[in-house]
Amino acid sequence: MEKIFSGTLALDLGNTNTVIAFQDEKGKDLFLIDIPGITSSPGVIPTAVWFEGKENTERVGVSALKKKNSSNSEIFYHSNFKRLIGNPIESQNEKFLSPNESGEKFFKNLWDNIPKEYVIKRLVLTAPIDTYKGYRKWLINLCKDLPINDIALVDEPTAAGIGINVPLGSKIMIIDIGGSTIDMSVIKTQGGEGKSAPIAELLKFQGRDMSAISKQKIRCAEIISKSGSKIGGKDIDQWIVNYFLPSNQDERNLSIAEKLKCKLSNPKIKSERRYSISLFTAENKEKEFFMSKEIFEKILVENNLFNHLNSLLKDLLNEARGNFCNVNDLNSVILVGGGTQIPLIKEWISNEISGIPIKSPPPIESIAVGALAMTPGVKIKDILIKGISIKLFNKREQTHFWHPIFCKGQTWPTENPFELILQASKNDQKIFEIIIGETKTKRDFDIIFESGLPKLSEFQNEEEVLKWNKKPLKIKLKNGCKVGEDSLKLFFRIEKDSSLYIKCLDINEKELGEFNLGNII
Repeated sequence: MEKIFSGTLALDLGNTNTVIAFQDEKGKDLFLIDIPGITSSPGVIPTAVWFEGKENTERVGVSALKKKNSSNSEIFYHSNFKRLIGNPIESQNEKFLSPNESGEKFFKNLWDNIPKEYVIKRLVLTAPIDTYKGYRKWLINLCKDLPINDIALVDEPTAAGIGINVPLGSKIMIIDIGGSTIDMSVIKTQGGEGKSAPIAELLKFQGRDMSAISKQKIRCAEIISKSGSKIGGKDIDQWIVNYFLPSNQDERNLSIAEKLKCKLSNPKIKSERRYSISLFTAENKEKEFFMSKEIFEKILVENNLFNHLNSLLKDLLNEARGNFCNVNDLNSVILVGGGTQIPLIKEWISNEISGIPIKSPPPIESIAVGALAMTPGVKIKDILIKGISIKLFNKREQTHFWHPIFCKGQTWPTENPFELILQASKNDQKIFEIIIGETKTKRDFDIIFESGLPKLSEFQNEEEVLKWNKKPLKIKLKNGCKVGEDSLKLFFRIEKDSSLYIKCLDINEKELGEFNLGNII
């Protein structure tokens, strides 16, 4: 019998490769999903679409890649479209599909081919920060009809940082050398210094569209500086082929060169060891050549890769300094993309940015792993649309007042309980009454009229708290307490079923019980 897994799917759409990862809700194990005919290796899908306008000729991933050299490929073959989604500035070539349509075809075909043993309860998507708003809008339209209740969105740099436990609020440099682009950025993650930690932005929760809720701020890392170019791993593959067969662009040779490049990127390989490589000549005949790590590094240098990297890094750091960020302010350098695993490139990074910790997570799936990490315990959190308070007595002023427990805009289920210590308001007090209230979901504003025109008052009334229409919980102590003496410890939490729980202890840590106070929705 086939084993069924239920949990969260993370999908990181890349310009060259897309990563699809799954986390089972019953464990912390991560699965990189293998889809025959689509994935090039488990979890890794070439971001490519072949589409001729008929459903039976639609292909994605490896199947699309195999059609690249076919006739009319300049019309029907679509790749490098991710960077154009939500980016109106970039010029777009005349193709059968627009970048948005290419992304839609790719995503929906991929979704339809996910193996049935994976039951997807939650979907976590990633987005680039430089085109976040436009990309987010595209994703919202794309996902509105998906048969899934919970969908969340995280920005790629924050996911990369959180995936390897970079402290919140840190300034980090990300160097991403992918198949077709080099991207360098200095960013500051959310959180730290008393600020709330970054969380995934909800697009859909429990089947409800959350994308337009104004209380959900777009939670992105801050871009300090950015530089990049349209050079990447595919160009390195072409340089390898050109070294032996100048101007040869046979797709088969590029695939052979890519495999050899990956092999030579292993740091354990000795520089002088030679490897055989058979390439196809213009006459469609195979010819054998020999390649070594030493020759590979020579190819990189002769094609001015490091001069180019130096130029990009110089631009990046100059812009960062203009935004009051120096190299010494960086917490770490994060390497993303397969190109950053080439030993000579790693050595260049270490030399140019010395003294800053370099973190190199698994280059392909690092962002997808971080995206899963941003939904703790593979749970997507909702946002409180009203505050929750407890009614207390102010002995000095002899009045009752509402004390906040959870504020509007906080996330739930809660990770840590809210602790509150109560004092006795009179001598020999044995009973404490727990009265809960909530703020109105919509705030009333004071309106005044000036010259017959309505205007908001400069000072607004505090939000009104409405007492819950439930019988108050009464906590009984064995021994009476003296007035003003710490007497009772309360721990409030909100569970995933939206129930507000309270755990009660006396001042000597003896448990007095745990109670469900009611539903917050």
